[in-house]
Amino acid sequence: MTTYKVLITDDEPLARNLIRSYLQEDSEMEIIGECGDGFSAIKAVQELQPDVLFLDIQMPRLTGFEMLELLENPPVIIFSTAFDEYALKAFELNAADYLLKPYSRERFEQAVKKAKAMLSHGRPVKNDVSGLNNTLKQKEGTLERVAVKTGTKIHVVQVEHIFYLEAQDDYVMIYTKTGKFLKQQTMKYFEEALDSGMFMRVHRSYIVNLNEITQIEPYEKDGHVVVLRSGAKVPVSKSNYSNLKKALNF
Repeated sequence: MTTYKVLITDDEPLARNLIRSYLQEDSEMEIIGECGDGFSAIKAVQELQPDVLFLDIQMPRLTGFEMLELLENPPVIIFSTAFDEYALKAFELNAADYLLKPYSRERFEQAVKKAKAMLSHGRPVKNDVSGLNNTLKQKEGTLERVAVKTGTKIHVVQVEHIFYLEAQDDYVMIYTKTGKFLKQQTMKYFEEALDSGMFMRVHRSYIVNLNEITQIEPYEKDGHVVVLRSGAKVPVSKSNYSNLKKALNF
């Protein structure tokens, strides 16, 4: 008999208890752990290698979507949440199912059946959650924080602590007060997600925090650079120079 390893992640104990009680009668599903936040869940996924992850979306410190961004090989996901506006994007991630709280045992069993089918057919889970985080941004307004990972450490960077962002192939380097972090994301995403009153794309490869700019200096022929409080200098393209001056009232 095939046995699937299950990890439950939800910040509400009652929600975890309900999932555990529903799974008790399923001999094919083995609960190997429970987590109350995204930080501990990332560690548990890496160490325990679950086949199925029951995952809440809205959690403190680290959301379910932010957590998935930091996983290289995510298990099959069954979302369990009280918010229905994420359903479409959840399925774009190729999640097995999306349980809207409160849900019945019958609905729960349907989700488990779908997860087993995905596992038995070897269907991979996509790891592109940029669209999901964009949906989260649309609900909450502009992006307020960015989850990044360096080695085994996870950092949640508040956007006001970002100096500037630099495009690096399929990644974005984020320069902050506490160091620089490489994020697998697009500049277009950050340009749309960040507060346009605080951040501006000054070059095809750079987005800068306007609050960090101390001056604009000429550079080479007709070029310019902005000087930041940190001492860093960021190039400004000709096409963005006039817009930058207007934004800064220069």
